[in-house]
Amino acid sequence: MIDLGISKLALIGAVALVVIGPERLPKVARTVGALVGRAQRYINDVKAEVSREVELDELRKMRTEFEDAARDVERTVHKEVHEHAQSFSDALSGNDAGAAAPGPAADSGHVPSWDTAHKLHNGRKSWRVKQGAQPLWYKRQHNVRVWAQSGAARVKRHRPATGPARSFFD
Repeated sequence: MIDLGISKLALIGAVALVVIGPERLPKVARTVGALVGRAQRYINDVKAEVSREVELDELRKMRTEFEDAARDVERTVHKEVHEHAQSFSDALSGNDAGAAAPGPAADSGHVPSWDTAHKLHNGRKSWRVKQGAQPLWYKRQHNVRVWAQSGAARVKRHRPATGPARSFFD
């Protein structure tokens, strides 16, 4: 950069005063100041753009590293799940090799799971099949209604008795 001291600036000002003249010197000084200000703003904008690009590159690198790590975790999870599913299916096929697989008709008390009940109805989605797939003991344990009762029947059932009790033969 150019090293400008006070003595050099005074020399430049004196030469400009002689060359340009005292009438036009203030106007030229304003113009030079505006040009220097524009140059400084342009340099600051370029610096900011370069720093943004550097930050974007760093973010892209971090994103690719994160995506690679996520893919590795996903592959590991899929591999573990596949290995456990394979060992589970091998264990099931080894234990039930001599026995026939019971179907829904083989055990009349057995309520099929939703998947098997869903397959029994030609692939149609049926709310009744889904609701019927839960065993009654499970519904009772988790307070799921097993039958619907109308509002009038519910009111009649829970209304306190009024008057003397009547017998069937009255």
